[in-house]
Amino acid sequence: MSEPSGRKPDPLAQLRHDLRTPVHQILGYSELLQEEAEEAGQLSFVSDLGKIQLAARQLLKIVDTALHAPGLPLAGAAAPAAGASGALPLASPVVVFREDMGTGPDPGEAAAGPVHGHVLVVDDNEMNRDMLTRRLVGRGYRITGARDGREALRRVDEGSFDAMLLDVMMPDLSGIEVLTRIRRTYSQSDLPVIMATARDSSEDVVEALRLGANDYVTKPLDFPVVLARLETQLAVKRQKEQIARLATDLELRNRFIQNTFGRYLSDDVVKSLLESPEGLKLGGERRKVTILMSDLRGFTSLSESLGPEEVVRTLNGYLGAMAEVILRHQGLIDEFIGDAVLAIFGAPEPRPDDAKRAVACAIHMQLAVDALNDKNHALGLPRIEMGVALHTGEVVVGNIGSERRAKYGVVGAPVNHAGRIESFTVGGQILVSEQTLQQAGSEVTVGERFSIDAKGAREPLVVFDLLGVTGANAVSLPVRAEGFLTLGNELPVEYSVMAGKTAGGETFAGAFVEISASGGVLRSSRRLRALSDLKMTLKPAGRPEASELYAKVLGTRKEQTELFRVRFTSVPSDVEACLRTLLNEAQAKG
Repeated sequence: MSEPSGRKPDPLAQLRHDLRTPVHQILGYSELLQEEAEEAGQLSFVSDLGKIQLAARQLLKIVDTALHAPGLPLAGAAAPAAGASGALPLASPVVVFREDMGTGPDPGEAAAGPVHGHVLVVDDNEMNRDMLTRRLVGRGYRITGARDGREALRRVDEGSFDAMLLDVMMPDLSGIEVLTRIRRTYSQSDLPVIMATARDSSEDVVEALRLGANDYVTKPLDFPVVLARLETQLAVKRQKEQIARLATDLELRNRFIQNTFGRYLSDDVVKSLLESPEGLKLGGERRKVTILMSDLRGFTSLSESLGPEEVVRTLNGYLGAMAEVILRHQGLIDEFIGDAVLAIFGAPEPRPDDAKRAVACAIHMQLAVDALNDKNHALGLPRIEMGVALHTGEVVVGNIGSERRAKYGVVGAPVNHAGRIESFTVGGQILVSEQTLQQAGSEVTVGERFSIDAKGAREPLVVFDLLGVTGANAVSLPVRAEGFLTLGNELPVEYSVMAGKTAGGETFAGAFVEISASGGVLRSSRRLRALSDLKMTLKPAGRPEASELYAKVLGTRKEQTELFRVRFTSVPSDVEACLRTLLNEAQAKG
């Protein structure tokens, strides 16, 4: 088996997989035979098949108990009780495929009754293919199989499929690599892909969803779950196809709608383009727009500590809340890029208050994050923080892509500048460029002024810390108290200034005179530029040296040019423990 992301194989997980797979195949075949026996009225076999299933479940429990990994549920921990007849109900068979699916006629093509869809199943295990083929054919599906990733890609090139069930762990070409290549040609709606991954491999799930997987199921596969998720994806695909069939029967305007729906995701864009018969042509126009770019702080490292369900719930809750705020302010959502959002104000329809609405939208997005964190806390989900940037400039907006696949988007240096500004933000902050501030008007209130370098810009960009908007629809960011505690003895540190994502070679000495769980006041004889990033090591007297942490310089402490306010951006657990101890000591002395 090849690791999909270049990770080192886990010997314990591999051994557990190798032992559980044949037992689940026995369990799956016995459940399949039980279904067939019950349908044929041969009830005398049901009791014996139930005993086989019970023995298989007990053996799975022994394997999991002996090779149990933290966080992995034990098999049989919630096994269903026997029914009134004494037969055990169906329970979590491993889903399998037939080996001969790669050659000759597809067994699914001979299935009686209506065909619900043509499904490509990809797994390198012969018995796995056989089992899943039998059960899906029995449910009315037409099946084509593939033994490995390369055969799967060849099958996709040669035929037409309604959906794909794709194993992650395969030799030579992993399921993640197959998914990446498929998404270069087929969108999620054109070819839904459901990934099959090990129960203790949440990294696979996160990566697959990021690369365009529609859904996932965990091994050992629960067939009712597989069937339900497959039916859901096919239902969405059928709905899209039904819309296309209806559109072909309409007049010229409705045919135009058909083409548009396949290429644009924003209702505002579709509505605007429908007014012009030239709307589908590739190309664009120059226009001044205000660009909003936001990104979660530390979400990549946070997702590594969460299960896949928590990652998806957290991300979907955040993106859903942000989308509502942006649409309410008449912004156009151009992209969701992982946990980042790119929105445009001024396209496809320009309005005189585009910049001001963008400013108000950014503030309401930060307020929405605060409300979302309250919900996350109640649901047991982690707290999140977001940085937002606003920049105004002339860009090219319009249809970008090819005749087969296009999108309404924006291109130009201001987009890159907005991304650069956003990279300087800390959680809860909004940085607005001087250009946006001029367009938004005098009702916008700002705090500190900064100057940052942007790749491609002729001169540094001037940005401001956004505070709020006055007037009829006044709104402002909450004042966040720093809550620094004065240290009786200064906390020595060593630091270097980051250049991009690389720390500078020279190390400097400094000391924290005040500190909190999220930042502090740093004394340094070296002049530090606002918004610069620092790589730091705490040197507490009488204590072991803590791990490295990262921080961003927010500015000087009032008029004291040797004191700098910093905000921690990445804090390892041992550093967090050290800070907590120092804070407790400072509070006790205070």
